[in-house]
Amino acid sequence: MIRVALCGMGYWGRNLFRVFSNSRAFDLVAVVDANPEVRERLASQHPHLQLYDDVSELLKHSGIDAVAIATPVSFHYEIARQAIEAGLHVLVEKPMTASSAEADDLVARAALRGRTLMVDHTFLFHPAVRKLDELVKSGALGHISYYDSQRINLGLFQPDVNVLWDLAPHDLSILDLLVGSEPVHVEATGYCHVNEGFPDIAYVTLHYPSSMVAHLNLSWMSPIKVRRIAVGGSEQMVVWDDMNREEPLKIYDSGISFRAKTERDMILPSYRIGSVHSPRLAGSEPLVDMVEHFGAVIRGEQSCVSDGAFGLRIVRTMERAQSALDLNLRRARAVTRAPSLKAIAGE
Repeated sequence: MIRVALCGMGYWGRNLFRVFSNSRAFDLVAVVDANPEVRERLASQHPHLQLYDDVSELLKHSGIDAVAIATPVSFHYEIARQAIEAGLHVLVEKPMTASSAEADDLVARAALRGRTLMVDHTFLFHPAVRKLDELVKSGALGHISYYDSQRINLGLFQPDVNVLWDLAPHDLSILDLLVGSEPVHVEATGYCHVNEGFPDIAYVTLHYPSSMVAHLNLSWMSPIKVRRIAVGGSEQMVVWDDMNREEPLKIYDSGISFRAKTERDMILPSYRIGSVHSPRLAGSEPLVDMVEHFGAVIRGEQSCVSDGAFGLRIVRTMERAQSALDLNLRRARAVTRAPSLKAIAGE
């Protein structure tokens, strides 16, 4: 079994703890967390675990093959760098790092050491995303013209990343899988209703080759939780509603065809409305499949679907979106000077 240590026991770290503990490929031997209460609880419930308050202490001890990192993003680079330099394989939560320079450095270090560097883009292992990828790659959807995503809810406000860095990596990883290229142009705008300079709503538009456009609606300010993606093709269209447990994926045999130009040089479309099909999605929990894939990559049995180069592309696109978002935030502040929610509340 691959002996793994987990760094971080926050929300996502607890999920990884559960999966690694139940995995037949991994032996979870150590946990690193700065919170003494977390370490005390783990010591009482899992007396076999090695517990540390700092990753440097962990790396002083031998007997570990891999490290999984589920800390705040600002810690990703330094922990991953130390682990790779210690000769360990690394799984790091998305986004891979806080900058493309950090991500590029980790990719180079992992290649030099011959270590696996994998980013936890769990949605790549979701049955609905796998089906979407199958439909796109087989040509069943025809030419893809748009990708439209709503990823909104009330919170959770993150202490170290804004809504863009929290939610957009999910869609960017799916887009990278489906499109196979980085966007040629990125636009973004957003709003800071709670903390100045820390967007809680963002709208991102990404332009890809062959006239394909993607639009992301990201929000921590919605009264309802929506996880919905629509993909439009010339032959078929697909809607994935992750909140619909009965029929999450629907394939629409609908589209637009074009007739000859009129005398006014206008193209008049005709509309085709066909049947709707909801395929059965088979598969286990995506996080379980992701962890098992990490093990298979380490053993040399599979090629990594979300390696360091993949993570680097996502971070690079995030930086471009952040730059566009910053520009539009400055323009919006200059024009509106709208008060924040705290100001309205008199705080």
